[in-house]
Amino acid sequence: MPSLNTPVVADLAPSGPDLTAYDEAHGVTYMRMLDADSEGADWREVSRIVLRIDPDDERDRARRAFESHLARAKWCANQGYRQLLRRRWPSQPHS
Repeated sequence: MPSLNTPVVADLAPSGPDLTAYDEAHGVTYMRMLDADSEGADWREVSRIVLRIDPDDERDRARRAFESHLARAKWCANQGYRQLLRRRWPSQPHS
């Protein structure tokens, strides 16, 4: 069961050209996906640990969620972050 600070992962990550509230809420999920990918982690392990979907019980769902979240994580890292910067994220503390 996810903690109060861990957002629930959808079956599919967003795929549109704009950064969404889902993307912002799942920034840590995306970073964990990118870390796992760079380390060559098995998709089943990533699905189980990061996405909290058991591939032994729901193989197709787990694979789709893994693939869509990894693709979105890569998009955010390569393109989506620019939208955050245009919004002046992270917000600067006021003096």
